[in-house]
Amino acid sequence: MNDCDVIVIGAGVFGSWTAHHLRAAGARVSVVDAYGVAHPRASSGDHSRILRCGYGPDAIYAQMAWRSLQQWRALEARLGPERPPIWHGCGVLWLTSSDDAYAAATLKTLVESGFPVERLDRDQLRLQFSQLDAADLSDALLEPEGGVISARRAVQMLVDELARGGVRLLQGRVVPPHGSRIDSITLTDGTTLESDRFVFACGAWLPLVFPDLLRGRIRPTRQTVVYFLPPSNTDIFGTARTPAWVDFPAGIYGVPDIEHHGVKVGIDEHGPAIDPDADDRVADAALIARARAWLERRFPMMKNAAIAEARVCQYENTSNGDFLIDRHPSYDNVWVVGGGSGHGFKHGPAVGEEAARLVLTGGDAHRRFALATKGIDARRAVY
Repeated sequence: MNDCDVIVIGAGVFGSWTAHHLRAAGARVSVVDAYGVAHPRASSGDHSRILRCGYGPDAIYAQMAWRSLQQWRALEARLGPERPPIWHGCGVLWLTSSDDAYAAATLKTLVESGFPVERLDRDQLRLQFSQLDAADLSDALLEPEGGVISARRAVQMLVDELARGGVRLLQGRVVPPHGSRIDSITLTDGTTLESDRFVFACGAWLPLVFPDLLRGRIRPTRQTVVYFLPPSNTDIFGTARTPAWVDFPAGIYGVPDIEHHGVKVGIDEHGPAIDPDADDRVADAALIARARAWLERRFPMMKNAAIAEARVCQYENTSNGDFLIDRHPSYDNVWVVGGGSGHGFKHGPAVGEEAARLVLTGGDAHRRFALATKGIDARRAVY
């Protein structure tokens, strides 16, 4: 057992799973969030997130995703059948031919790791997914064990579970700390919270909390997602018949119609900078049009589909897409966890596991997640 007090700042997916693993190890844990759990400004606050294990040659992320998948499923099992689902095992389809270098590396990594993956030729694609126009692809990859997490709901339910397990929850904004050591944090309402150790997992707000350290190393960007309403009298776009998909060449990803939210189309290319506090979440008309054009090209039945919702979420990117999970260089009792970079949500359980290990053992950060590897030049390499 670990007899220590830890305050986690940030109740998104990274902070809540870090709190989960700290509490499971016996620490006394408090979680503080400025706007509340899975709020609309948060990177964790959208309806859905894809869980895939394919990451090109990056076996470390494939393994983290697989380990996280087991923990997401375990969370759903603990919640029980009377609760709405958080996991939708619809599979994930890679819309890129296997002669593409990244797709070929993905297939190789998944096979060598022992993770389920299928290669579908053009005929198999047409037979299995008749609603999809993939005539230009010679083949594609399917991760049958992949799927979609109900993001906002999953974080809310995890935090509810933490509260039932004795984790203290507070809403308040943390004043950026200063001095040679942190023994407490102060909220903007004057409340002071003392602790032995602190984890800052506040996503796009990290460069505001630690501007000298993280400005330029964590870059929040505006990202557009659009939900299109499927035609009536068919369930062909539901999770039983349509997988989630990733179209890296087009810079597009998407999710089937889950609980009648609509078919989600997301623009994966990094958008312009966003102020996570002040900027609105109104989607750009040109990006909505781009999402529609892609959808109508790949799913002809969705032509002229009505839009249920169009919104802006945010990425908080490191220079290359690797996560940041490391000790603050100025404080021996402070750790920084972030840099989800648009692909981090699925990894929440494994990120929390790694963060808790560092906090409780004082160990060194993994090289890929170390602060020293985070530059200020954008050279995205991890998707």
